[in-house]
Amino acid sequence: MSESLFVGVDVGSGSARAGLFTASGHTLATFSVNIPTWSPAEDHYEQSSEEIWSAVCRCVKSITQNCPQSIRGIGFTATCSLVALDRANEPLAICLDGVDKRNIIMWMDHRAVQEASDINAQKHDLLKFVGGRVSAEMECPKILWLKRNAPQAFWERVDKLIELPDYLTFKSTGNLARSLCSVVCKWNYDGQKHCWDRQFLDSASLSNLNGRDFISLAGDSVQSPGATVGRGLTASAAKDLGLPEGTPVGTSLIDAYAGALALLGAETDSGIGLEEKIALICGTSTCHICVAPEMELVDGVWGPYKNVLFNGMFAHEAGQSATGKLLDDLLSSHPSFLKICEQINSQELKDVYEHLNKILEKLSTEKKLPIHELTGDLHVCPDFHGNRSPIADPTRRGMISGLTLNHESTDLALLYLATVQALAYGTRQILTQFSRQFRAIVICGGLSLNPIYVQAHADVCHVPVFIPSEPESVLLGASILGAQAAGLYSSLPEAAAKMGGKTQRINPQDASFAYHERKFKVFEKLLKDQADYRALMKA
Repeated sequence: MSESLFVGVDVGSGSARAGLFTASGHTLATFSVNIPTWSPAEDHYEQSSEEIWSAVCRCVKSITQNCPQSIRGIGFTATCSLVALDRANEPLAICLDGVDKRNIIMWMDHRAVQEASDINAQKHDLLKFVGGRVSAEMECPKILWLKRNAPQAFWERVDKLIELPDYLTFKSTGNLARSLCSVVCKWNYDGQKHCWDRQFLDSASLSNLNGRDFISLAGDSVQSPGATVGRGLTASAAKDLGLPEGTPVGTSLIDAYAGALALLGAETDSGIGLEEKIALICGTSTCHICVAPEMELVDGVWGPYKNVLFNGMFAHEAGQSATGKLLDDLLSSHPSFLKICEQINSQELKDVYEHLNKILEKLSTEKKLPIHELTGDLHVCPDFHGNRSPIADPTRRGMISGLTLNHESTDLALLYLATVQALAYGTRQILTQFSRQFRAIVICGGLSLNPIYVQAHADVCHVPVFIPSEPESVLLGASILGAQAAGLYSSLPEAAAKMGGKTQRINPQDASFAYHERKFKVFEKLLKDQADYRALMKA
């Protein structure tokens, strides 16, 4: 019998990816295909489920073309984006200009800020499970926006409103089971009672969606992550993906939770308990996910979500709405950026961050200061796309204190460093909301490859950071779902532990603590000052 292999699929903000993994979690192959995004208005971000499925099929075929009969299971993960389908399961426009192809409101779409505020104003008891406030990035505010703005023709045609990860399992199996992770974490499903709360829906003006019933559109068949969906791949999906019909499909996870599944299962120091770890999934944005056996309500942090990752455990999710995207935008808008890109090409460096890190090393030598102390006069509030946690205010904005007329590459390097540090201070602020102490940060994503970012988090949070040896944690997490669906392991925690792999430890630098304590106080004052500025302007 051939070796048992598993496929993990991840649909991120800008691409679909697939990974091929062994039963021990070793990566054999990955493939990526870019997917388009439309932004027809400020804070509107839209995608196409047809484009995404096509990209997913290309990815899976690419990595499995030589071993389709060895695939024992497949798992899907994706961003927490909202998909609209009609009765024929065809795309249905969620955009104002009525293009059916654009049938996805992306996770980072902030069109529903007012709707989120209106839901929060009802102060329903269920909101305690999202830190007291729903986010405009969640689905109930977006659906309320559709109720208020979509034409009546939309409500006459719509048949399904579904989370993108669950759309992928539906497209694969024909089964409409929703993931407990999706509906609890992003749809305000009552995870304690395992049902929709009609009273909450009524309070949010969501029960009746212009003549359509919310629950009939959102679905009421809900499964735990990793549970087998239907009878596996349908004949049609198997043909699209190039895999055998009936291949087991695991109930999905939202992308950050798939990353957390792999990260929390990865090997760290002995003696560090599961509840003492926090997973950072760093990409366009950053999600902070942890689990514990006890239920704790944490202000400004989403959760506790029961059983959405591991049975018998409560998960919390915090985050920063723009991290990788913030750094990219700050860099690309700086006057010296094009010049730096030219230097990178001539010096055959990997990317702009490697170049900036070298500039910081040179400045450190010239000024006879450790790198972290180069930003004593430059301070950043990183909330350029709002504050997800712990302030939970999407109207918050970024701030920079200490700019000069210098437009050279050294100026950009310092701004980059100050922004990285600000993101680390944001993580520290999140960690301090919990009653328990964390002893390990386990990190994945593009920013985990940046030593400046990783070291800043270790130093600022006074906690060692662990980087997994298998770099594709989100894809690995998706493949773990496939392995669980195939019955390879007895439970999801066992699957995560068996496939999570080893890690590299990055220790905090004790000599940096005093500097970061001072700079963290400046960070907190920037946050307070912004609130004071707003109050003055409203007076």
